[in-house]
Amino acid sequence: MLKKADFDEFKRLLLVLRARVRGDVKQMTHEALDRNDGESESKSPTHLAELGTETYEIDFALRQVENEQEFLAEIDAALERIEDESFGICQGCQTEGRSLAKSVIPKLRLRAIPYTKNCVECEQKREASEC
Repeated sequence: MLKKADFDEFKRLLLVLRARVRGDVKQMTHEALDRNDGESESKSPTHLAELGTETYEIDFALRQVENEQEFLAEIDAALERIEDESFGICQGCQTEGRSLAKSVIPKLRLRAIPYTKNCVECEQKREASEC
């Protein structure tokens, strides 16, 4: 089980990560939606192929924003788990009925992926079932 100092360490790590990702999302959204950048000269494409390229680039950027927003949701869920002291407990192991002592996610994994909710074994099972 994790101690209060561990919870504090991971909370700080997650808050820094969340701030960085929020900044990235804000910048990507701005770049995708504000293609003119306030310049007086229009950057509107004059050729149909240019229009297709620009549309693709905007769509690609917005998909990246969507992925980052999902990532933010995972970070927020991890912060909630810290608050209710279930952080560091594998949800997959708990679903399988393993004891709390056998459901602990190793600190090394939590430091690498602080928003994880599963141990390596359960995550591999989850990924295999998605294929």
